[in-house]
Amino acid sequence: MGAVLAPDNGDDWVALSEEPLPLGAGLEWVTLPSCGGTVLFSGTVRDHADGRTGVTGLHYEAYVEQAEKRMQAVIDDARSRWPDVGRIALLHRIGQLELLDVAVIVVASAPHRDVAFEAARFCIDTLKATVPIWKKETWEGGSDWGTRAQSIEAPGEPGLATA
Repeated sequence: MGAVLAPDNGDDWVALSEEPLPLGAGLEWVTLPSCGGTVLFSGTVRDHADGRTGVTGLHYEAYVEQAEKRMQAVIDDARSRWPDVGRIALLHRIGQLELLDVAVIVVASAPHRDVAFEAARFCIDTLKATVPIWKKETWEGGSDWGTRAQSIEAPGEPGLATA
């Protein structure tokens, strides 16, 4: 895996990468003349987790082939709910990340801000619930898989984010 590059065509950008995620390029790519609202969510590695302090890093693993398919399914679902969405980017890191590294980026554009906000929120919530990506936390004195681990659901199953 090399640098994360924006697609040459289309309105969807899905990527898993061991390389740093391009915040600026993601924002620039989703910006369209027809879209007055753009929302960017960036999830970064923090120094604590539920009930745990001193977190020093995260390690993400993914079932890459299925993860990319599920990420596209998340976008497809968002587009069916908000047909006015312009572009959507779902980018996620895998491998070892340190404090303040960007782990995930969701960017959505739409003619109006409400649609961009709703689509972006739906995408991050549904990505976390349906995409086979797992997080191992490392802290002073140990490591373990995330304290909020959950089963992976298929897109559209009960319990997922709804609009």
